[in-house]
Amino acid sequence: MLGDVLLINDQHKSAAKAILERLLADMKQPESGQAGSKFVVAISGESGAGKSEISHSLAILLKALNIRVKILHTDNYYRVHPLERREHRISSNYEVVGVDEYDWDTLHQNIEDFRNNRRVTVPCIDIITDDVDQLVTDFSKIQVLVIDGLYAIRTEGVDLRVFIDLTYHETKLSQLLRCKEPTDGYRWSVLEREHHHVRSLMPLADLHVDKNYQVFDPKPQQGIHVKTP
Repeated sequence: MLGDVLLINDQHKSAAKAILERLLADMKQPESGQAGSKFVVAISGESGAGKSEISHSLAILLKALNIRVKILHTDNYYRVHPLERREHRISSNYEVVGVDEYDWDTLHQNIEDFRNNRRVTVPCIDIITDDVDQLVTDFSKIQVLVIDGLYAIRTEGVDLRVFIDLTYHETKLSQLLRCKEPTDGYRWSVLEREHHHVRSLMPLADLHVDKNYQVFDPKPQQGIHVKTP
């Protein structure tokens, strides 16, 4: 999203480093294809949990390894225009808040575009103007795609799924500092609805990031055990 505010700290960088280790290991596995093949990682968590900060930190680490990376924010794929979303949610008594707010068909199409090295346009919300812009992206130059968003790990075609185990109750300070939306009764009602949807996705994750940004494999006996250095 254009105009987004990132508050990156050492914990985000440390978590990104641990995720990078798992990502590089998985890219070399036979089921993931040859080393250097296309790879998709998704990072989910509630608002303020640090999804964008960890995604950006991971991208910087990949860039340092000369691995071309692009981040797609699922917030760019809302079905309802930003200027209409508040009224749409309130008029439904917040029943529409959740995974169905997103245009999954377009997101999945863009992942397919990435897999097939296409040059396409992708949506990008400017949070200053609330316009939905279209950005031209040449996926033939990209090796790793990072999907960042509330429900990102439910996206199809993902190779590595990461869940940040922080609730919006624990990240209220981050909510206030980033000021992405007014922190009024509407905002907290939306966050509560999102909370239940996001938490239901936790079992899908290959890696968990705990409240201290320690990274671990929830099923270490079935894979590589990873922990933050």
